[in-house]
Amino acid sequence: MNAAPRPFWPPLVAGVVLGLALLATFLITGHGLGASGFFTKAAAAIGDWTLPQATAENSYLGGYVRGGAPLAGWITWEILGLILGGLIGSLTSGRFRVQVERGPRIGVGRRLAAAFGGGILVGAGARLARGCTSGLGLSGSATLAVAGFVFLIFFFAAGFATMRLVRRNWT
Repeated sequence: MNAAPRPFWPPLVAGVVLGLALLATFLITGHGLGASGFFTKAAAAIGDWTLPQATAENSYLGGYVRGGAPLAGWITWEILGLILGGLIGSLTSGRFRVQVERGPRIGVGRRLAAAFGGGILVGAGARLARGCTSGLGLSGSATLAVAGFVFLIFFFAAGFATMRLVRRNWT
């Protein structure tokens, strides 16, 4: 690993690369990026492995298992690539660290609980919105879907409100 981490990419360059990756995804696969659907498919696969009959009869997860192996799809490969790419990028830039980022007024346990709770809320919101920031925000906006733009407006508004609350109470 490097002694000093390399600097982050300039935001404009990173945005252009992300846009080109999204365009390539549309051209190669015929659909955009997305991630939240993987977790539903993973839940269906785990349910099918542990309680196959109950999962098949479930109104939400049943459709995923009736169509065959829930994890046999493009989104599984996307998530695996995301994990591997993130690991390779952090290692090659000298930024890989095992640590819990937190402010001075919050302990590790409380920070992890807040991250876990936030993750549950974001996951539930992504299922209700029928897409995550990648699927609905990026891919939806790229196809000029009104839902994509509405989602991004509310996503950023909620992010700024949450940031103000967290900074006031925990940093």
